[in-house]
Amino acid sequence: MKVRHVVMICMLAVASLFVLTTGQVDAKPVSPDFVELSKRLKPTVVNIRTTKNIKPRSGGQFRGNDPFADLFGQFFGQQAPQQPRKQQGMGTGFIISADGFILTNNHVVNGADEIMVKLSDGREIKAELKGLDDKLDVALLKISDKAALPFAELGNSDALEVGEWVMAIGNPFGLAHTVTAGIVSAKGRVIGSGPYDDYIQTDASINPGNSGGPLFSSEGRVVGINTAIIANGQGIGFAIPINMAKTVADQLKATGKVVRGYLGVNFDKLNPKLAKSLGLPSAKGAIVTNVIKGSPAEKGGLRVEDVIVQFDGKAVDAESDLPKIIASIPVGKSVKAVVYRKAKRLELTVVVGQQAGLGPLGEPATASIGISARELTPELARQLGLKDAKGVVVSEVKPGSSAEDAGMVRGDLIIEFNGHPVENLEGFAALASKVAKGEVVRLLLRRPDGSFGYVAVTAE
Repeated sequence: MKVRHVVMICMLAVASLFVLTTGQVDAKPVSPDFVELSKRLKPTVVNIRTTKNIKPRSGGQFRGNDPFADLFGQFFGQQAPQQPRKQQGMGTGFIISADGFILTNNHVVNGADEIMVKLSDGREIKAELKGLDDKLDVALLKISDKAALPFAELGNSDALEVGEWVMAIGNPFGLAHTVTAGIVSAKGRVIGSGPYDDYIQTDASINPGNSGGPLFSSEGRVVGINTAIIANGQGIGFAIPINMAKTVADQLKATGKVVRGYLGVNFDKLNPKLAKSLGLPSAKGAIVTNVIKGSPAEKGGLRVEDVIVQFDGKAVDAESDLPKIIASIPVGKSVKAVVYRKAKRLELTVVVGQQAGLGPLGEPATASIGISARELTPELARQLGLKDAKGVVVSEVKPGSSAEDAGMVRGDLIIEFNGHPVENLEGFAALASKVAKGEVVRLLLRRPDGSFGYVAVTAE
């Protein structure tokens, strides 16, 4: 028996040595305990129900199909009806503190006259809107309760890797606290929804009603805010990385608005042929196409045709990287910009400025003309058939506003503001911030049907 035992021990030792030296182990990864995760995390997720008082439109209305319907899907409500009514909306949110702060999507609650939050125990509490960030599509709500509320712990989305397990909890199609699971399919996805596209792609099922809900890691920490789906797509959903939302949430909690860094340049992507013509070692970077007069970029020495390859120590591999880097830098910080100019590598110093302010509800800080607008990104321009166009696109018209009375609709492209060209969202906000309450604003629009026309709206 002793000899037999010795032989068995030797065989096990040899087998172990083989594994250690060859690494040939077909060990299967262990999936998370979704049952326990669901039990623990469901109480932190809430159902959000919104009500908008829709008034009849008095001005000219675009009579064709809404060009934003396929692009933004469930993100915006239907066009204003001809009779007054209440429009209901739904979405998801999650509690981030025991005193009742809740994160959700901007498009879930923006423009709502009433926001109701339903907890996992069935209670409904009226929520206060603390602030919105239209660009990142994040909103912060607050509810009050006598007892401390269960809340979700925020994780680190930068550490998330492709292939990791994730779990979503939401209210798809109004079906409360539905749990779905999948993996991280990709990171850094750009889908043309705004200047700060940097989505986590997942195959965990996300449907209308999931918007604003949490995407959890296998450890039960929030790594993303479920935000977007692709029309007619299956098994493809997108979430805002929680690290991007953290800073926004802190600012909204403190001041009700978001302050971002500003450089003052327009830029485009490189391709191999363009990079070769410029004598560059690769097609990585963002090429400057315009420098705004008096901007931090001009003061820092940036010029048209400069190719920015690094900013504040972070690599700029593509043009979509630059807005996210700039926006994350504190206003007033002096940073290094590495550029190629005439094939020579230079280092410039730029003091980051502040974007023209948007107020707590995503409207111009000192004047509201009753609309929300989005940057006309190349992808959005392609979707709307606006090749080579410049301006900002109207994404929402406030019911009962002067803009609605003037006949403005989603999909209008604002080309001029009181005779001044509008080339980007920052420029539009800067012009709007100078308008006093009660002042009449003249806008030149390119309408969704391709026609052009002027409207006059009164700042509220």
